Amino acid sequence: MTEEIQNLTAAEARDEHTSTNHADAIPSVATPSDEDTLKSTHTPESEAPPLIESVNPESFLPEPSASDLSADDLAPIAPAIPVESEPAPVAESAPTLSATSRPNLAVSALSDVGCVRTNNEDAYGYDSELGIFVICDGMGGMAAGEVASSNAVAALVNTFAESAGTGLPIGTRLQQAVHTANSTVWEMGKQPEHKGMGTTSVASALDGHKLVIANVGDSRAYAVQNGVATQITVDHSYINELIRNGTLTKENAHLADLHGYESVITRAIGVSETVEPDYYAIDLTPGTQILLATDGLTRYLNEEEIATIVQATPFESTCANLIDLAKRRGGHDNITCVLLLVLPPESAATQDPQPAA
Repeated sequence: MTEEIQNLTAAEARDEHTSTNHADAIPSVATPSDEDTLKSTHTPESEAPPLIESVNPESFLPEPSASDLSADDLAPIAPAIPVESEPAPVAESAPTLSATSRPNLAVSALSDVGCVRTNNEDAYGYDSELGIFVICDGMGGMAAGEVASSNAVAALVNTFAESAGTGLPIGTRLQQAVHTANSTVWEMGKQPEHKGMGTTSVASALDGHKLVIANVGDSRAYAVQNGVATQITVDHSYINELIRNGTLTKENAHLADLHGYESVITRAIGVSETVEPDYYAIDLTPGTQILLATDGLTRYLNEEEIATIVQATPFESTCANLIDLAKRRGGHDNITCVLLLVLPPESAATQDPQPAA
């Protein structure tokens, strides 16, 4: 699975939008896609941001997790090295939530086919009541990418929901959901018409006043706090591996001749029988916004631009404005984002439940 991104054909755009504080867990599904088994990535940040910590899943999961998917299955480099960081203390002026409380969240989500493609292989889904929020970016020939992403979203949200009454820790439930999604896509990929399909995934779940995030691939999670956007997740991509091992720097990465491997990711849902995500956790304080986005957005917007739009735009319009800028700069890929806003403790969600389309 070391294919390059295929040539893109002209397309008409198609939007899917919802903005709500509560939602049923229905993933977004788009029409079939042209071949795209490996995807280009934007140079990521190599350091974890304030209030964010890389999490070893063994620290909060009772069962040892499956081994990492070897990068040799996708690219000729070593597997990703976990990033270790220490969380910074919460600013004294920031309102805090008690350890047992759960923050009120506003949620907005939007998916767009972009300016070039004829279909949408991105998918998203969430359940605000259960506290699970997911985006996926599929890859594969014909309709396989769309099948991979939509089924991964459904498996992630539904598996997390099914474990709601078990009393298991949030980390355990999230890990189970990721492994179920991987098994689902892996088994479906054995069918000839779905051969080679897979998907990225960023799955996040509320755990008290923290958000726990499981990441596979090059879709991303960002935190926007005090006017600053910081990348939480670390891309599983060939170019990022070269940056992390010191072969390249963020400043010169765009000048490197990677002989076609700039379009390679090193980990994905459904391309191997087992996969292990990277885990992160972030403290949620009122005013914090969390952006989950596919690379159709992040390849066109840097952190400063994301922060500017998030801060200057009404919450309900933020996803649309982010996507509009990505489309004006090319929009060569599908573009999807899910935005969370942590509300003050006294705020209550008043919007009616709406499904993620």
